[in-house]
Amino acid sequence: MRLEDDIISVKGVGEKTAKDFNRLGISTIKDLVFYYPRSYKTYSEPVPVSSVAEGDRVAVFCKVITYVESHKGRRYNITSLSAADDSGSIRMVWFNMPFLRNVFKKGDSYIFYGIVKIKGSMRVMEMPEYFTQFKYQSALKTMQPIYPLKSGITNNAITRAVTSVKDLIVRIPEYLPENEIENRGLMTRGEALMQIHFPGDEDKLKNALRRIAFDEFLEFLIRIRSLREATVTEQNFHKVTEEALVKKNGFISGLGFELTNGQKEAIRDIETDMSSEHVMNRLVQGDVGSGKTVVAVTALLMNAISGHQGALMVPTEVLAVQHYDDISRMLKPYKITVRLLTGSMTPKEKRTVYQELKEGICDIVIGTHAIIQEATEFSDLGLVVTDEQHRFGVKQRDKLTSKGHIPHVLIMSATPIPRTLAIILYADMDISVIKDMPAERKRIKNCVVGTEYRPSAYSFIKQQVRDGHQAYVICPMVEENEITEAENVINYSDELKKELGSSIRVEYLHGKMKENEKTDILRRFVDRQIDVLVSTTVIEVGINNPNATLMMIENAERFGLAQLHQLRGRVGRGDAQSYCIFINVKKSKESVERLQVLENSNDGFYIASEDLKLRGPGDFFGIRQSGDMDFKIADIYNYADMLKLAQDVSLEYGKQFEGKIIL
Repeated sequence: MRLEDDIISVKGVGEKTAKDFNRLGISTIKDLVFYYPRSYKTYSEPVPVSSVAEGDRVAVFCKVITYVESHKGRRYNITSLSAADDSGSIRMVWFNMPFLRNVFKKGDSYIFYGIVKIKGSMRVMEMPEYFTQFKYQSALKTMQPIYPLKSGITNNAITRAVTSVKDLIVRIPEYLPENEIENRGLMTRGEALMQIHFPGDEDKLKNALRRIAFDEFLEFLIRIRSLREATVTEQNFHKVTEEALVKKNGFISGLGFELTNGQKEAIRDIETDMSSEHVMNRLVQGDVGSGKTVVAVTALLMNAISGHQGALMVPTEVLAVQHYDDISRMLKPYKITVRLLTGSMTPKEKRTVYQELKEGICDIVIGTHAIIQEATEFSDLGLVVTDEQHRFGVKQRDKLTSKGHIPHVLIMSATPIPRTLAIILYADMDISVIKDMPAERKRIKNCVVGTEYRPSAYSFIKQQVRDGHQAYVICPMVEENEITEAENVINYSDELKKELGSSIRVEYLHGKMKENEKTDILRRFVDRQIDVLVSTTVIEVGINNPNATLMMIENAERFGLAQLHQLRGRVGRGDAQSYCIFINVKKSKESVERLQVLENSNDGFYIASEDLKLRGPGDFFGIRQSGDMDFKIADIYNYADMLKLAQDVSLEYGKQFEGKIIL
């Protein structure tokens, strides 16, 4: 068996299972080996029922004290029972598992494992696992990998397949010299890959994740160095003209507000780049609300007046439409033709835009991934702007830049990365940082509270809606053996509708919806047809609603600080005072300390730096950032030390390892 062999060659994988694996992006054994778990489940010693608090993930050893009940709810078949130990009782609830009626008998004892919720005066576990005492003792000694799944394939199926190729995993070649592995305190490649799928204990898993993160960073940095060498001397075929520089000044003076020093410096940097002998490759990094869009529009204006075409690619259709409306209005006095290009447009509408781009009639096109489809051809693409870099892979950005003859590249990012790390990650780019905020923007008022504050929070939501504003409620991503992400959001929406009353329009949004459904919900929210939007982190980027003044984040302790800051950036975008309420369910000393950083600061770069300091050694068990770059494991907040180490090794060994890192 070889890494290149088809997945169907793995023992126990037939044609049907192979198709299920293919839907996960697993076509070969190599794909399987590098399909990493998204989390790990560990089991703790049982605790008394009376000692549990909301949000605790615990095991309780209880006797079933009622008969099992089963009835049809509005969406699910609900099975439930009550159980108790000497200290208190707890309710167990399962969805769509009616067969459990035949599993439990009144008077029998089991160990139940799950997350505790408090509903009124009752403790509840939804979708708990259950064990006999003997089976739980075996589970206590293990760490079970949880893989990302799609319907049709189970976690056990992936685990069995990976187990079948263990011998191949340990033989994966090592590219680092033996002395480097020892001196740098790294685990070998084969051992790291074994431990990531079959962890012996928490320490071994931690070291395995560090090694995989190191490999991903090193491969990335080697590729970035090659890109830098290839682009640093590329000739500038799209210089800005004197006319463009003059009109740019008129555009800025006519905005009706004073640019911040950071915006002015970023525009000067771009102007210098686009006037130089070499092509621009620049990152503009600015906190949420720092005014990066004005900087991008200024660059697009200069490029268009100089006779070249520009493209702005953004993550969502809603944001594309918003940018199109705003930029068309801002550039109307300059007789610049601006067009929108998105996936939901009709074939006829798309053909018209394609024709205008090819013939050079369209000066600026704004859109989503539709811009990089094969049908899109430009007459003279001089500038490519991508918004929120981490939402587009390197290949997608390369595809867009290949549409023109060495166009300038400008990337806008609100991801708050400490400058020391940004310099390493963006080694192929020049960096402009906008640190200051527009003077008219009001500071978001924050509070970190416990679950007992929920009734007050709901009252505050009602008040904001009565005042004509809108609100977001963010639910965390759910884990294996909890109800699905969609059900989590839907259930919360149902409860919220009861709390807020029928006069307040509540809708939900989650990642499993189709794109057109998500776009429709977001559009209706922006158009004020929805008062409260209950959502997962799918709204982290891609929507600008100045009328939304309140965000409430449930289970805030389960998010990374930088991600919470990004989420919070969805409010505070208008003239009214905005607020963010962080519901801290766990209430541990560590979670309180972390969240207080957000309560006390709205500075994303400070928050990112504090996030690095506060990360504990076990943070891979829950606090995860959204996926930056194209990494599977390498999170710059969890593995900043590995990024710096990869930088040292890449400088020392140069291109020696190029093509040898199997990822």
